[in-house]
Amino acid sequence: MHEYAVTKGLIAIAVEEARKAGASKITLIRLVIGDLSTVIDESVQMYFDMLSEGTVAHGSKLEFRRVSARFHCKDCGIEFEKPKIGFDCPKCGKMGMLTDSGKEFYIESMEIE
Repeated sequence: MHEYAVTKGLIAIAVEEARKAGASKITLIRLVIGDLSTVIDESVQMYFDMLSEGTVAHGSKLEFRRVSARFHCKDCGIEFEKPKIGFDCPKCGKMGMLTDSGKEFYIESMEIE
């Protein structure tokens, strides 16, 4: 359900940026979402369709780009994507430490008219 609040904030930011640019319509919003953010694309889309009514964002296409969670191994120093199971380094087998990659949620760009 946190997608409701996240989407409401997303629309507010997009509408404000469009206003600053003098746009009358937003046609496309590109979003970056980390796999660990727990944000579900379909829920964002559903809330966006409802909450954007009456704004310059209504009818905009949302484009989602997913970012994988990445880990760093303190023992051998490599960085790797999270394996399907567990958090172990594929090189040495030790447990990896989470990096900042995979927690993202932001507007990457917008197309306006």
